Amino acid sequence: MKLSFYFLIIFAFVSCKDETKNQEIPEFPNSNKTEQVQLKYAEGFSVNDNGNYKVLTITNPWPEAEKSYRYVLISRENMAKTTFLKDAYDGIIINPVERIVVTSTTHIPALELLNVTNKLVGFPGTDYVSSQNTRQHIDNGTIRELGKNEGINTEVLLEVNPDVVVGFGVDGVNKTFETIKKANIPVIYNGDWVESSALAKAEWIKFFGVLFNKEKEADSIFNQIEADYLEAKSIAQNAKNRPTVLSGAMQGDIWYLPYGSSPESQFMKDAGVNYLWSETSGNGSLNLSFESVFKKAKDADLWISPSYYSSYDQLEKANSLYNNFKAFKNRNIYTFSNTTGETGGVLYYELGTARPDLVLKDLIKIAHPELLKNYKPYFFNELK
Repeated sequence: MKLSFYFLIIFAFVSCKDETKNQEIPEFPNSNKTEQVQLKYAEGFSVNDNGNYKVLTITNPWPEAEKSYRYVLISRENMAKTTFLKDAYDGIIINPVERIVVTSTTHIPALELLNVTNKLVGFPGTDYVSSQNTRQHIDNGTIRELGKNEGINTEVLLEVNPDVVVGFGVDGVNKTFETIKKANIPVIYNGDWVESSALAKAEWIKFFGVLFNKEKEADSIFNQIEADYLEAKSIAQNAKNRPTVLSGAMQGDIWYLPYGSSPESQFMKDAGVNYLWSETSGNGSLNLSFESVFKKAKDADLWISPSYYSSYDQLEKANSLYNNFKAFKNRNIYTFSNTTGETGGVLYYELGTARPDLVLKDLIKIAHPELLKNYKPYFFNELK
C-alpha cells in the first residue's frame, strides 16, 4: 500500500542583516492581490497566490479526511524577511523546489512533463519505475533507492536531504513520517487518487507546477491532455454499436469490479461501450460472487482488465470456469499488465493517471478499431 505523509509547522528563518521590518503572514491571508490557480476538474487541492507567497491547501488527501492541510510556498528572498504564526500552516516550503522526493509512480510523469526530473533525488521502490528517462537517473545514482513504501529508509532519505517529500495517505497515520517530521523536512499529501474522474486526476500536474513555479507550463500541458481526451470522446460517439463489457476477475471467492460511478467506468462510457455494471455507484470495488457475474456477463463481447492475469493459460489455471465466458472463447480479453518497463513496472500504473487521453484512445481502438485506424494502443493489448 502506498504510504502517507504529513507535516506540521516549519518555522521561517529571520534575517538579522535585513533592517526591513519582518512581515507576518496571517493565518487567513486577506489581500486584494490574492489570485487563485484555476482548476476545471480537481477538487482535492487549491492554490492562492498572494503576490509574495502562495498558499497550497490539500482539502481531500484521502477518503473521508477530517482536516485540510495548508502549506506556504515562498521564495528564499521573501523567506528571509517574513515570520509566520505558529500552528497556522502544516509546512513552509522554499520554491521553486530544488530537491524533491516522491513516493508513487503516478508522480513521475508530472515531473517529466514539467522537465524537472533532475530535481528528483529519491524514490521508494525504484524497480517499479518504467520511464526510460527516469530510469537513467536511477541507474546513474542521482535518484536514490529509499526502500519499500511500507517502510521508507529514513537514514537514506535524510542523507539526500530533500526540500519536500510528496506522499499520499490512507488515513494520515504513519510512524515513518513522524521521524521525517522531526528532521524538519516538509511532506505534502498528494490526493490525486481520491479524485472521482480521470481528468480531475490528471489536473494534479498543476499541483506540481506550483512547487516548481511552472504554473503556466502545467496549465498548458493539462489543456492539451484535456483537448485530446475530449476529441477522442467525441470520435467515440460516432460508433455504430456499443459492445458489452466485463471487467475484473476473482480473488479468492470474490469477483472485484469497478463501480459504475468510478473513473474506470467513465472511461468505458466515453469509449462508447456498454459496461454491464454502469448503473452501480459506490467507493472502492464491487464485490460479487462468480455466479452473479457469470449470469450477467457470460455473453459480454469484451473483457477488459482481468485483474493481474497476463495470459489465457493463467486465467484458466486460476479458475477453469473462466473459459465459459464468450469473451474468453472468442479471445476478446485485453490487459495492460503485459506493458512493462525494463525492471517489470507496469506502465499503466505509472502513466495512466497523467495521460487519460491515451487510456481512452486504447479503449476506443479495442471497441471500435475502425474509428482510430492508425492508432497503436499504448497500454492495453490482447491477453497472451
